[in-house]
Amino acid sequence: MATTLVPQYTHLGLPLVHVGKVRELYDLGDHLLMVATDNISAFDHVLTSRIPDKGTILTQLSLWWFDQLGMDHHVISTDVPEAVAGRAVICEKLDMLPVECVARGYLTGSGWVEYQVDRTVCGVPLPDGLHDGSRLAEPIFTPATKAAVGDHDENVDFATVAAQIGHDRAAELRDRTIEIYRRAEGIARERGIILADTKFEFGTRTDGTLVLGDEVLTPDSSRFWDARAWQDGVLDSFDKQYLRNWLLHESGWDKASDTPPPPLPDEIVAATRERYLTAYDRITGSPLML
Repeated sequence: MATTLVPQYTHLGLPLVHVGKVRELYDLGDHLLMVATDNISAFDHVLTSRIPDKGTILTQLSLWWFDQLGMDHHVISTDVPEAVAGRAVICEKLDMLPVECVARGYLTGSGWVEYQVDRTVCGVPLPDGLHDGSRLAEPIFTPATKAAVGDHDENVDFATVAAQIGHDRAAELRDRTIEIYRRAEGIARERGIILADTKFEFGTRTDGTLVLGDEVLTPDSSRFWDARAWQDGVLDSFDKQYLRNWLLHESGWDKASDTPPPPLPDEIVAATRERYLTAYDRITGSPLML
C-alpha cells in the first residue's frame, strides 16, 4: 500500500510538485527545485527516524560525481534558498522514464536471491559457482519498474523495458547505464571502495536527448564496500545495508508483516550517518564541511 508522505519544506512558499521517499520537488517555472531530506527508506518503508545531514551528503556527493562523469545531467545551479543550501539544486524539467536503471558488477542483494533460484538475474544468465559478493565477469543491466512510495519496485528483464518504452530507447538506457557504472567503478576502486551495484534514473529533454537525473552514486542508490575487507570475504558496507541488517537481524521487526519498521536507536542513527560520511570522504578524498 502506498504511503502518504508529509512534505518538510513547504515553508519555502513554492508550489509543491512531488514528494518522494527522500526528495521533494518544487516548481520554479522553467525549472525545478529538488530538495533532499534526511529521510531514509528501507524495504519500501520510509522510516520514522531521520539521519542528520543525510540530504546534504547525498546532494554533495551527487554533485561531485556529476563533475567526474562528464555526461549530460539535470543540475543547472546550486544557487538555492538559504533554508535548503547544501541539500538542494535547481534542475531541468525532464520527462522522466519509468525505469530504475540498475547496473550490477557484483552479485548480492536481490540479485543473489534470484541467482540462487535459477542462475539468472533479470533474465541475464550467470555461471554456476558464484556466491554472495562475487565479482561478475562483466557488469550487467538489471532494470526495475518504478513503484509508488510504499509499494515494491519489481525487477524485470530487458524485454519488459523494451516493450514499455521501445527497443531503441531501452538499449540506450542499458548501454548508458553500463558505461557510467564502468567509469564510476574504476574511480571508486582507485579509492579503495568497491561499487557493487548502483541505480540511475534518466529523463529526456523535449528534443529527445537522454539526461541523467535524480541522484547518482550515493550510499542511498548504491552499494559501497571496503575493497580490502572484500578481498578477505567480508562485505563491509558504507551505505544503508548496515541499517537494513539491523532491521532484519536485531530489531525484532518482521519484514513480512504489515507493521512498519520500528524507530532506530540513537546508536544506529549515528553509525549510519558515519558510514554515509565515510563514503563521501573516501570517494571524494575530502571531508564534507557541514
